[in-house]
Amino acid sequence: MHAVQADTRAAGLMVMGGFHPTPDYSAPAGTGTLVMLGPDPAAFWPAFTASAEYGDGAPDPMDRWSARVIGAIAVAHGAQAVFPFGGPPYPPFLAWARRTGRAWDSPVGLLVHDEAGLFVSYRGALALRARLELPPPPAASPCESCTDQPCRSACPVGALTPAGYEVPACKAHIATPEGADCMTRGCAVRRACPVSKAHGRLDAQSAFHMAAFL
Repeated sequence: MHAVQADTRAAGLMVMGGFHPTPDYSAPAGTGTLVMLGPDPAAFWPAFTASAEYGDGAPDPMDRWSARVIGAIAVAHGAQAVFPFGGPPYPPFLAWARRTGRAWDSPVGLLVHDEAGLFVSYRGALALRARLELPPPPAASPCESCTDQPCRSACPVGALTPAGYEVPACKAHIATPEGADCMTRGCAVRRACPVSKAHGRLDAQSAFHMAAFL
């Protein structure tokens, strides 16, 4: 596992969790350990923006970068790379994330991660044949000890609630001058999470994702 973590870090990514899948989790056949990968808060954005994919003007630069970089890590470890894009069909990344024991449903419906908070995202996964030893996951979601839960009231238009995500309301807001803060600095709800604040994300990275979303 240490070698996987080292190669992942060198690429600007981090291990977001892993588990030993059973057939009901729809992992590739023969998978002994499924390791989920996401952006490293310090290294990801510089690595991506220095890439050929970022500067070539072709569609979906981040997905193409992820496919190349994670694909290379997979080859180095005799694994199969799996991605949350490129479908349908799409692998069940949300179910996999919960199965790692390091991601939970937050009070506003978004996944929350023990290190990334509401900034959690997954660029891909490695389906390794070996059954690797994994560190024990946290005992509970960070939301359980978050007394203020600022995520509940952070959205200016109330688009994120336990009942669901009002995508039209969110898009309408960020397309106006009043939504410029969310558009240029990222979702206010994600930024409000205390764990997200500790994880950190550059405004430029958030703006990139918001522009793609809009």
